[in-house]
Amino acid sequence: MKLVNFRDVRHIKFDFVKHRKKYFIASGFIILLGLLSLLIFGLNLGIDFVSGTRVEIFIGQAFDEGEIIKELKGINLEPKSVVTAGAENDRAVLRYDKTLQKEEIAQIRGLYTEKFGEKVDVSASTVDPTISRELAWKAFYSVLIASIGIILYVTIRFEFRFAVSAIVALLHDAFMVIAFFSIFQLEVDLPFIAAVLTIVGYSINDTIVIFDRIRENLKYAKVKKVEDVENVVNNSIKQTLARSINTVLTVLFAAVALFILGGEGIRNFSLALLIGLISGAYSSIFIASQLWLTWKGKDMERAKFRSAS
Repeated sequence: MKLVNFRDVRHIKFDFVKHRKKYFIASGFIILLGLLSLLIFGLNLGIDFVSGTRVEIFIGQAFDEGEIIKELKGINLEPKSVVTAGAENDRAVLRYDKTLQKEEIAQIRGLYTEKFGEKVDVSASTVDPTISRELAWKAFYSVLIASIGIILYVTIRFEFRFAVSAIVALLHDAFMVIAFFSIFQLEVDLPFIAAVLTIVGYSINDTIVIFDRIRENLKYAKVKKVEDVENVVNNSIKQTLARSINTVLTVLFAAVALFILGGEGIRNFSLALLIGLISGAYSSIFIASQLWLTWKGKDMERAKFRSAS
C-alpha cells in the first residue's frame, strides 16, 4: 500500500477553515437526524442492558427464520427476535426479554436435536435485571470519567478552549455511532460500549496532534487579527493532514478485516469501530480545530472591542 506523501499534501490549495460553517451545518444535520431517531425509535438494547436470555443454536444447515419462530411458538417459547448468523447461515440467535430457566433451554435443545440431529449445539447466556442496570451505569461512568480525564489533561497541557473543543468533537464521534445504531436498529451490547471508548481514545489522539501543531505555529506567527489565526489553523491542518490520513487508513484496514473475518460475536463492535474511526478522522480535521478557531476568533474580537472602548 502506498501511503500519502507528506510534501504533496502540504501544498494543496484547499482552504480548510473557509468553509467551517458548512462543516458545522453538515454535522448538525446528522446530529438532528440521530436525535429524531433516538426519540422515535430509541436504541435496540441487548440483554446486557435490559436483562433476558440470549440463545445461540448451531443447526449445521441453512434454515428458515419463520419456521424457527413457529416451532418455538409451539412450545410456548417464542423469542422476541431471531437473527440468522454464521458463515453459512447455519446459526440462529434467539433473544428473550425474560430469563429462561434451565428446563426451558433444555426444551429448546431437545426440539432442535430431534429435528436436525445430534450435531445441533445450543448455548445460552443470561443477564438478570440487577446486573444489566449495573452494567448500564458502569458504561455511562466509563464515558464520563474518560471525558473528564481528557478535559483535565488537555487544559493543563494546552488551554481550556482546546479541551472543550476536543470534548465536543469526541461527543460528536460517539453520537455518530449511537445515531447510526439507532437509525438501523442494530443491537447495542457491551462490545458496543467498548467500541465507543476505543473511539474516544483514538479520536483524541488525532485531535491532539493538530492542536499541538497549532500551538507550535502560534509561537512563531505574528497574530494580530482573526485572519492570522485562520492562516495558522489552515497551515497546521495541512502540515498534519498526511499523518492523519495515513494513520486512519492503517487502522481502518484492521477494522475492516475484523468486520469481515471477526465473526458474528464481534460484528457490531467492529462496525461501531468503523463508523467511529471515519467520524473521528472527519471531526479532528473539520470540527475540533474549527471550533477552537471560532471560539478564539470571538475572544479576539471581544478583546479588540474592549480595548477600543
